[in-house]
Parts: sequence; structure tokens; C-alpha cells
Amino acid sequence: MKTQSNLVRYTVITAAMLFLGTAEAKAAGDPERGQREFLACVSCHSAEPRLHKTGPSLANIWGKKAGTIDHFGRYSEAIVNSEIVWNAETLDAWLRNPLAVIPGTFMRVPGLNNEAKRQDIIAYLKHISPVSGEPALKPDAGANPADLSDPTPDYRVTALRLCQNTYHVTMMNGETHKFWEFNLRLKTDSTDKGPPKGQPALVGSGMRGDRASLVFASPSEISPFIKEKC
Repeated sequence: MKTQSNLVRYTVITAAMLFLGTAEAKAAGDPERGQREFLACVSCHSAEPRLHKTGPSLANIWGKKAGTIDHFGRYSEAIVNSEIVWNAETLDAWLRNPLAVIPGTFMRVPGLNNEAKRQDIIAYLKHISPVSGEPALKPDAGANPADLSDPTPDYRVTALRLCQNTYHVTMMNGETHKFWEFNLRLKTDSTDKGPPKGQPALVGSGMRGDRASLVFASPSEISPFIKEKC
């Protein structure tokens, strides 16, 4: 009976240790799953250094003070004045409820309640940060905007004419597209993925084909490029 009792006790302890080990592994998160979960974030953030969108690139945030990523100028005063350093604990709290961590932040999105998904995203952010000491994962190509640095004739715009409330966009391939003036967004991209100077590119952005973005290398190009003529 004593031997059987010891065996039962050993079995219970072993099972508990295995359970705790599994829970700990799960809590650590999986960076490959996190890379997939990160696709929900790519409308505002990229995983490439210095490729900023509405929000900053998240490629190098691990171990850094919040609001200090280089070449990003759209931080809220609340996040700049915070003393938060991004690590596993602070990122978990932030992903769960950003406004609770930094009241006044511009990131007014619903928190992520799923703990496993939060931990996977955190693991991914750690892996894409060179200071983490972890092997890097290649950023997902689908997470980044189109590379317009060498626009093809199908994307490159040679003329832009405004007649009444319609933009006539002439492409290098000879085609002309018409857009209601409110549906054509004039944008700039000064990064190395942006269009060359004087070679704006047209990028579709409407599911029905009735909207698009015309991307220029700099703001100074926009007005001179538009010709008002019917």
C-alpha cells in the first residue's frame, strides 16, 4: 500500500509538472503564430524598420521607451510623456487595453481579450527586434504597402486632368481612368518605397474599382501636376 501510495503521489506530481510546463510554454507565445496574428495590425503598423504607417513601425520596439521610435512624428503627448518601456508585461497590458495603460493615447482600438493571441504577437515582436537576441523572422510581405519605387506602365501616371467634378487619370500604358473627385485620394510617400520624383503612381483602393490613391514623391508635385481643363 505504501508503494502504491508513493506511486500515486509521484504520478500526481509528474502530471502537475507537465501541466505547468505546458502552461509556461503556452504563455511564452509562438512567434510564427504571432506573425499571422500580426496581420490584423498591418493597416496601421509595419514590421519593417522605419516603414511607418498611421502608427510607427514595430520592428524595434522591444526594450525601448514608449514614444521614442526614430523618424515617427505622430505620437500623442500622452505616450511621449509616459515612462513605459516595452517588454512582455507592458505589451501584454497594452494589447489587452491601450487606453487603460496610457489614457489619452491615439490608439483607440478595442483590446485583444484572447491571452494566447496576445502572447503570440508579443513573441513575434520580440523576434523581429534585433536587440532581443532572438532569431529574426522575415516580415510578411503582405503586411507592407506596394513598392512604387519603379512603377510599371500599369501604375505610372503621366497626366491628371480635372473637369468639373471628375479626375481623368492618364496612365503610361495609354489608358485613362475617371474618378469622382471625392474618390481620388492624393497622397505622398517619401520613403524608399515611394514613387520616383515626377512619376506618381495610381493604386486602387476601392472594392468596386471606383476609388484609388494617386501617390506622389512629395507635396510640391501635386498642384503643378493637376490641369483643370474640360
